[in-house]
Amino acid sequence: MPSEGTWVYVVNLRRVYWGRRTRRAIRAVRMVREFVRRHTKADEVVIDNELNNYIWSRSREKPPARVKIIVSIREEEPEEGGERIRKAVVRLAGRKLRPGRYKG
Repeated sequence: MPSEGTWVYVVNLRRVYWGRRTRRAIRAVRMVREFVRRHTKADEVVIDNELNNYIWSRSREKPPARVKIIVSIREEEPEEGGERIRKAVVRLAGRKLRPGRYKG
């Protein structure tokens, strides 16, 4: 389980093409969310608008086969008190970044 920091992942979305054609982009967004939750143990996953637009850019029937993402993890205190919340913010990565952990 990674602690606070920034990670780069490549998410394979080929399994989305097994499903119904009209639900592929919806399933791709859900797969990215589940992938991040599984790899970071985050309580809350926030997908950036740029990544969402990239997945939906080729219509709902033809999402990209793989997506390179940057995941920033941080822990936040709730306003009312209680347990800390692990929050993962997911953004679209550039082409030059390699998968792994980055300081920042």
